[in-house]
Amino acid sequence: MNHAPALSVRQGLVYVSTAAVAWGTGGAAGAVLHGAGQLSPVAVSFWRFACGAALLLAVARSRPSWRAVLLVGPAMAVCQAAYFAAIAEAGVAVATMITMGATPLLVAAGGRLFLGEPLGRTGLGCAALAVAGLAMLTGGAQTVTPAGAGYSLLSAAAYSLVTLTTRRMPAEGVAVWGFAGGAACLLPIAAAGGLLPAGHTVTNVLLLGYLAAVPTALAYGLFFAGLRVVGGTTAAVLSLLEPLVAAVIGVVLLGERMTAVQVGGAMTLLCALAWLARGELRDAPR
Repeated sequence: MNHAPALSVRQGLVYVSTAAVAWGTGGAAGAVLHGAGQLSPVAVSFWRFACGAALLLAVARSRPSWRAVLLVGPAMAVCQAAYFAAIAEAGVAVATMITMGATPLLVAAGGRLFLGEPLGRTGLGCAALAVAGLAMLTGGAQTVTPAGAGYSLLSAAAYSLVTLTTRRMPAEGVAVWGFAGGAACLLPIAAAGGLLPAGHTVTNVLLLGYLAAVPTALAYGLFFAGLRVVGGTTAAVLSLLEPLVAAVIGVVLLGERMTAVQVGGAMTLLCALAWLARGELRDAPR
């Protein structure tokens, strides 16, 4: 049996950061599929999970992991469905701010309570600074309904559960079987709204292929591998690269504009991530 060499902390940070960047590109692809392909967000998530699982299974076969199917899969499905429900109730900016902002705090608390991970001043300071930057980047929450806040927190809790539980599970089987379980959970909801995209078949197939290959199979594979050596709180904060990349894509490719406050939020977020990475490398065993 071949054993892959253990990752260094530096490699783990690169893996998680690369995953977050890839996730940021997935938002644009999903938005195009939702608009041009007339697919519901849940249907997009179903195809993302199903195709991602098939792709990973074809590339590297792994033994079935029922823990991933029964625990990680439903948690990933709840995370996606609750996030889309939050967007419907409160809008993209508010849903993103609450979901992504609450996740590092929930992961830090869960890691301390259930995994015995220490809460260092650097990690907490970086998390607070990153959440502040995220609030500036998303433009602030103007109207928060109880339902919107509840769905956002549910999405954050589900994502936190995935982050914490997969730290103790074999990385090679988590992604593929987690996707399989998530796709099975989303299938009934997706089927009710229509599973097949409409029009521009070649474009839709290419977009689904990209969504399955890069922001799903590649990104989650790197993320779960990086979690083996990177703390849960650190990974959750680094995941905030996702909305930052999405904002940059919106400006560069979709013609959106950023205010001075949003630019300041982006810079604040980058400073928090750099501070966190430096602290993680400094404290890593040599």
